[in-house]
Amino acid sequence: MSTTVISPSTSIGTETHYGEFCFFGKNVKIGCSCKVGHRVIIHEDTVIGDNVRIDDGAVIGKRPMEAANTAVTRQQELPSAVIGSGCIIGTNVVIYRGCEVGETVLIADLASVRENVTVGDFTIVGRGVTIENFCKIGRYVKLETNVYITAYSELEDRVFVAPGVVTSNDNFIGRTEERFKHFKGVTMKRGARVGVNATILPGLVINEDALVAAGALVTTDAPARKIVAGVPAKVFRDVPDEQLLKNQGWED
Repeated sequence: MSTTVISPSTSIGTETHYGEFCFFGKNVKIGCSCKVGHRVIIHEDTVIGDNVRIDDGAVIGKRPMEAANTAVTRQQELPSAVIGSGCIIGTNVVIYRGCEVGETVLIADLASVRENVTVGDFTIVGRGVTIENFCKIGRYVKLETNVYITAYSELEDRVFVAPGVVTSNDNFIGRTEERFKHFKGVTMKRGARVGVNATILPGLVINEDALVAAGALVTTDAPARKIVAGVPAKVFRDVPDEQLLKNQGWED
C-alpha cells in the first residue's frame, strides 16, 4: 500500500523518486531526475524544475497565515511557488506560495522563505535563515546561518551577510497608526557585505561594496566602498582595493 498521496492532476517527470508519507497537491508539476525525501508536502500548483533535491519534512507552496493585527501580511491571490532546476531544499524548509526561487539555489535546513519573494540564481540561503515577505534577493547572494531579512528588503547580486545579522523595517516598534505609513526594509547594493551579529535599522542602504563590521549597529546609510564599524556605526576606513568586487575576477 502506498504511503504517499499524489493528486491525479500532479505531473512527475522521469527518473524522479520520492520517499514515504509525502503529499503532492493538485496541479503540482515536478521535473525530471528529482529526489524527494520522506514526509515532504508540496502544495497545489507548485512548479519544481529538473534535478531538484528536496529533503525530509520540507513544505513548499504553503499559504501564509494572517493575524488580525498584522501589519505586512495581506489577503491576496498568490501565484504558484516555483523552484528552479538544480536547487537543493533542506530538511524542514518552508517555502511559501508566491515565492520564486531561481536555478542552482541552496536553501539549507530549517530556513523559511515567505510569499512575494524572489531568490536569484546560485544564491545560498543558510541554515535557519528567515526571509520575510515582499523581498527581492539577487544572484550569487550568501545568507549565512540564522540571518533575518525583514519584509520589504532588497539585496542585490553578490551580497554577503554573515551569521546572526538582523534587519528591521519598523521604526515605531509596533505602536501607533503612523507606523503603517513608514514600513521600509533595508537595501544592500551589489557587493555589499555585513559582518556577524550586525544590526541594520529600517530603511537604510548598505551601498556598493560597503562593509559593515561585526557587531555594528547601523543607524545611517553605509557609503560605497567604506568600512563602517561601532555602535552606532561610523566610517572606519576604505575597503581595501583588492577586496572590491571588481577585482575578484568573477563573472556576472
